[in-house]
Amino acid sequence: MAKSTWNVDASHSAIEFVVKHMMISNVRGSFHSFEANVIADPEDLTTAEIDFSIDVNSIDTRDEGRDNHLRSADFFDVENFPKLTFKSTNITKKGQGEYDLTGDITIRGVTKPLTFHVTYEGGGKDPWGGERAGYSAKGSLSRKDFGLTWNSALETGGVLVGDEVKLNLEIEAVKQG
Repeated sequence: MAKSTWNVDASHSAIEFVVKHMMISNVRGSFHSFEANVIADPEDLTTAEIDFSIDVNSIDTRDEGRDNHLRSADFFDVENFPKLTFKSTNITKKGQGEYDLTGDITIRGVTKPLTFHVTYEGGGKDPWGGERAGYSAKGSLSRKDFGLTWNSALETGGVLVGDEVKLNLEIEAVKQG
């Protein structure tokens, strides 16, 4: 199949994250507003060009107070850094429908490389004659690498918020005409 332009169908996609809380449990959250421009052969991502943008203000951890704190200068500082971006730099095939997708992620004005393990979930025609493809992606990053260093020490030892952030993406892409 030839390379073509694809857009993310946000209503059938999800960007979720998991962070350790008090060193004993995991807190989950998501971003609801995002977009991507992808130029790819959906069945062979090795030559794909992927640009992803997330509206950080759309963060949702099911707790309004925590979400507002995450939007503040203590964390994402959405007033000065409203977008989180990712641009692919290298894609390596690891097996049938399996890839390592490396790119530059920018959070709070800091850019670092990040690798996702991507699985091609399949593709096909939708009921309206369009073409769709699905992908799952997993990765992780260190909050400290991006200046997200706010924390609070616990009386029992350890910290309130873990450093590692696990990222899980479920993406449905639609081929553009």
